[in-house]
Amino acid sequence: MEQFMAMLKKNENKHPPPTKLLNLAGQLCQELQSSSATLEELVEAMMQCKNKTDFLINIHVVRACVSVHIHKGQYDAACRLLEYCKAEEKEELVKLWHEIHYQRVMEKHQTDVLTPLQKFRCRKRNPPPISLCPEGLKNRNYSEEARQHLYKFAAEVTANPDKKQREGLAQALNLQPIQVYNWFANYRRRQKSRLLHMEELNNSCPERALASHRKKPQDKGSDAPQTAE
Repeated sequence: MEQFMAMLKKNENKHPPPTKLLNLAGQLCQELQSSSATLEELVEAMMQCKNKTDFLINIHVVRACVSVHIHKGQYDAACRLLEYCKAEEKEELVKLWHEIHYQRVMEKHQTDVLTPLQKFRCRKRNPPPISLCPEGLKNRNYSEEARQHLYKFAAEVTANPDKKQREGLAQALNLQPIQVYNWFANYRRRQKSRLLHMEELNNSCPERALASHRKKPQDKGSDAPQTAE
């Protein structure tokens, strides 16, 4: 930390700062994640530098700055930082954008956790700016062909695919891996809910449960993703 501060002071007017200094900044931001006070001191030193935007090329520095802003309750400042930072990891920046708004909602409702549905609604109300999604948000709906393929996979292979299987399905169906993850999570939840419902019916009236099971159409529940990334 002392070495970094000395290098920063020596090169505060250089544009761009030396690569060694930028790399050290990213390394320290990673190492000091669990030390909020020291991390805050590091972030403040970089953000007071004339060439602070050069440090915001490094995703670890960006993450540290956002973390400090959130800790202080400076949500708007955190959002502005993401909008003008130069980091190329757009997916990571979008995750940080959502995390800022999750924290804002948790503070508003005085809770330490959000339900998957609350997170889903939060993302819908606060879409990331075009600077983070130059091609726009990916369509998260599922085509009929994709749904049928996923239903078949769940019935014939497994309803709880591993990471490699999810990635293979995503590539084959032109989806994002998180979409496939969410679809199967929703599918398992619906199946569990149906099973519990059948057990309740069976306990109360076996004849009625049998009739209900025979008439039950194929599960066509909503495929909208409602689980966390």
